[in-house]
Parts: sequence; C-alpha cells; structure tokens
Amino acid sequence: MVQTQREYVAGACNIGKQEERLRLTIGWVGTGLTLAAGVAFVAFRVDALWRLTLFLPAALAAAGFLQAGMHFCANYGLRGVFNVKNDLGKTQAVEQVEFARRDRFKALQILGYTALIAAVVAGIAFYLP
Repeated sequence: MVQTQREYVAGACNIGKQEERLRLTIGWVGTGLTLAAGVAFVAFRVDALWRLTLFLPAALAAAGFLQAGMHFCANYGLRGVFNVKNDLGKTQAVEQVEFARRDRFKALQILGYTALIAAVVAGIAFYLP
C-alpha cells in the first residue's frame, strides 16, 4: 500500500510533500549559486580568503537537500512546530515536550551536517588554484 499523506513523527518527519519540494528547490538554488560563484572566483583568480564565502551558498544547498531528504525542517524543529498536511508555512504546535525535544535534536543534527558540508566546500575552494 502506498502512503500518499505523511504523518508527523517526532524527530523523524515534520514536513509534508509541499514543504519538501520547497527545500529541494532551495537546495538546487544553493547549488547553482555555489557553482556560479566558485567558477567565477577561480576564473578571475579571486583571493583564496574570499573563496571562503562559498560557505554561505553551500550551506543553503546542503540545508535544502538535507531537509528534503530527511523530510524534516530544522527551523520548524527548533521552533517546536510541524507541517505535514497544510499549505506552505502553515504550522501546528508540537504539544508533547518529549516530541519537541526529539525535534530540536534532529534540527541540531541537520544544522551540524549543513555546517560540515559547507565548510568542506569552502575549504576545497580555498585550496583551488
């Protein structure tokens, strides 16, 4: 049986398909910005320190893809809300304290992975010729 509607699961799923598509789009936009800026930095021989600014669009890309793939919005997790069925941005409060704690933990994991990925991308750019 194919499940067409997602359900909120504390620490595992706090966004539905519409929210997931938005984050996937954000991931692709971040990837495009990272690649465009990276190519320009290398082509115009921009100083290596300036290349570290690729951290920001790389973080945007990583955050978008991670959240889409994990079916989980870090911002919602930190705020104690979820949206698996409503229109974009229309959230419901997480009622149980334990569920909110699980969501915060998952959100912090996503933010940590995002920072790590963005730092690796910026580090690579720093060492490019």
